[in-house]
Amino acid sequence: MKHKIVSNLLATLIGVAIAVLCMEVAVRTFFDDGKQFDLEMWKYALEVKGISADPLIGHNHRPNRHAFLMGVQFDTNSKGLRDREFSYEKPPGKLRIMMLGDSFTVGWGAKFDETFAKRIERMYADRGIQAEAINTGVGNYNTIQEVQYYLTEGYKYNPDIVVLNFTFNDAEPVPASSPPPTILRICYSCIFLAGRIDSVLREVGDTLGIDQIHLGGKEWTDYYLGLYGDDGQAKGWLAAKAYIAKLAAFTKAHGTKLLIASLPELHDVQHYRLQKITDLVHEAADENDVPFVDLLPYVQGVPSPELWVTPPDPHPDGLAHKLFANGIFDALEKLNVRQTAEQQ
Repeated sequence: MKHKIVSNLLATLIGVAIAVLCMEVAVRTFFDDGKQFDLEMWKYALEVKGISADPLIGHNHRPNRHAFLMGVQFDTNSKGLRDREFSYEKPPGKLRIMMLGDSFTVGWGAKFDETFAKRIERMYADRGIQAEAINTGVGNYNTIQEVQYYLTEGYKYNPDIVVLNFTFNDAEPVPASSPPPTILRICYSCIFLAGRIDSVLREVGDTLGIDQIHLGGKEWTDYYLGLYGDDGQAKGWLAAKAYIAKLAAFTKAHGTKLLIASLPELHDVQHYRLQKITDLVHEAADENDVPFVDLLPYVQGVPSPELWVTPPDPHPDGLAHKLFANGIFDALEKLNVRQTAEQQ
């Protein structure tokens, strides 16, 4: 009897192992087309990101990494930036702009030359101004991480202008960073299945009128608005607001211009539901005497799906980056950046 139980258990384990192996082969061979958001974000974490020594930053890009993510090449330079090489010392006669931000800024799913940072460089070049727009964006960053990066590293590049690109989820807490379990470093099917389960829950939620189960049972607008609180007093937002003030004070003390740009959520730009967040960020900018630009009007004339990297992934595509570049460039022009460049 005991021998039979052991044999049955062994047969079951072998069967499970074969099933798992077949699933892993199937996912790697047939389903991993380079556009599966969950798989691509997982690859990004494994192939590009590392753990920062600064707990307020949490994670960062490792230097000289090369990966193909979400259908585009993603390379980092010797400082871990998705950009070409820059010296700390600013070249004479050049206008230097530093872009702080998250995955919207770094250009998740967009080609390097399509990002709004590189588009802005070309817009200045077309007007006879030599400009460098340094892209320091990192996926999953929030305002605290972006400002902390600037205070500890970014300022060394001596930019003339800093653009803090604020997105709707920047009041989230700094995510805890730790190496992924060994099994998750090799198991494509684990990540793929988790993503499919999440997608099913979303569809079920839509059918039953219970939206976005994956956001803790909250409809996505409620989740994002909840990060700020009904009265704008949520802990995460107050922390982000404090770091906006810290950045404003630092740049002012060093004679650096600062611009805050509000990048909209792209699910439905025609019927925008997160205006409260934009208004709070605008108020924070005004409180610190910092120029502000809302980029929503620049994209509202385009159907929302045309702004997305893929239908399940509403990160800005090349068109959205072009429109964002137009908005940021218009705001930068009001800061007399031509005069800044001419005085160098």
